[in-house]
Amino acid sequence: MADVRARRVPPRAVLAVVAFGVFVAADDLTVVTTMLRPIIADLGILLPDGLDDAAWIVNAYLIAFVAVMPLAGRLSDIVGRRKVFQAAFALFLVGSIIVPASHSLGPFLFGRVLTALGGGAMLPVGMAILSDAYPAGARARALGVLGAVETLGWVWGPLYGAMIVRFLNWRWQFYLNVVLAVIGIAVAHRLLADHDRSDRAARIDWAGAVTLTVALVALNLALLGSAEIQSVTGLEELTGSGGAALRWFYPVAVLAAILFARVERASDDPLIEFDLFRGRNLTAAVVVNFLVGAALVIAMVDVPLFVNVVELDVRRAAVVAGWVLSALTASMAAGSYLGGRLSERLWYRPPVLWGLGFGAAGFLLMGAGWEVTTAYPQMAWQLALLGLGLGLVVAPTSAAVVDAAPDHRRGTAASLVVVMRLIGLSVGLSGLTAWGLYRFNQLRDTIDLPPLDSAGYAAAVREAQASLTTSALAETFLAAVIVLVVALAVASRMRRVPAADAATH
Repeated sequence: MADVRARRVPPRAVLAVVAFGVFVAADDLTVVTTMLRPIIADLGILLPDGLDDAAWIVNAYLIAFVAVMPLAGRLSDIVGRRKVFQAAFALFLVGSIIVPASHSLGPFLFGRVLTALGGGAMLPVGMAILSDAYPAGARARALGVLGAVETLGWVWGPLYGAMIVRFLNWRWQFYLNVVLAVIGIAVAHRLLADHDRSDRAARIDWAGAVTLTVALVALNLALLGSAEIQSVTGLEELTGSGGAALRWFYPVAVLAAILFARVERASDDPLIEFDLFRGRNLTAAVVVNFLVGAALVIAMVDVPLFVNVVELDVRRAAVVAGWVLSALTASMAAGSYLGGRLSERLWYRPPVLWGLGFGAAGFLLMGAGWEVTTAYPQMAWQLALLGLGLGLVVAPTSAAVVDAAPDHRRGTAASLVVVMRLIGLSVGLSGLTAWGLYRFNQLRDTIDLPPLDSAGYAAAVREAQASLTTSALAETFLAAVIVLVVALAVASRMRRVPAADAATH
């Protein structure tokens, strides 16, 4: 019966259902960035005293979004893809009902955590569904489309949020989410019927799930708590002022990770089989995803900051930064689709190597050529080159991971792809941007200013600050080149193997 249903539902319809869910989740991940001020005001949070509380509007979502992925992927292996995908939409639905009904921070955060759990589960489970629906030779194209849709959702979120706030009210974002979630549950029930296959003999490794969740939550808390990130990116409104205390979560993350490894080695049915990492292609693809995430965040954070420094008209700065950055995100979406098509024709490694090469070239041009006087069109085409390169990597690395995993572990493997990319984003933000602040402080000691009481002192200070900031940020672009060169070295170790042997390589 399952085979009959599978023939009645073409893979493209399955792709459409999964892409719909992933787009809704990606939009919800970024939409609040342009809604923060009215949300904070309506929840009765007074700034600046309530800044630490307000920070959790963003932080709680990000932490739950990442932490749920490994468990959701494994649940889909055991319980069935459709059931978990619908459950994710159901959590998203309940959270979207609670959030607009909230008038204080506590209920609001509870609702946001539920939407994050639902949204975070959709991507790895959706990737696993597509891996079941498409044969090995065609998976990369489908995963490339999914990567493009996810990227477009990231881009659309802030724009959509701005329009909602401008013409309606921030609560309407979540009212509309309720409608979208109901549609998603209904369509998934109808079109994903043949994806309820489950491994009933397997059991959920709850000890592994708990220890891994603690490790991921603690790591994200520690990374979010970096005071250096707040200073250099201007993200105080998102990260709060109590970040220094959160850095104590680093040892908690390490201890939880060690305990997780011990639990998994002792388990008969672990959450993550470490034997998967014996495969060269899977390991290389996971590491490349981590490094690409670390490089991508440098562009996502430092490019808007760069524009805000060099743009003299403060009122235009946000608009110009969004326009320039759209060259990165739009080309990344196109590159994701193209990477999937190229993988079908050429195999994984060529588009990964080309993408990393283009990405390194884009960062090199940015680091070597961006100055206070750099024209915006020049920034845009170099960011487009960078985005094309990073986009080319998404589909082949995702396909390499899910193809290397056995059928009953595809959900887990798909979660590894996304989790490592998001952890790379956090680590890259914490490490490379903090290094940029360190370089800014070093460069500041090298400038000569006119006497304090001179007429040109204020103008000289502004010019020096702009020059130092742009120099420090340009150096972070060059540091990102090094990250992508390391990724190139790792990706070059991938090798082509017969499909029958893919799970061991």
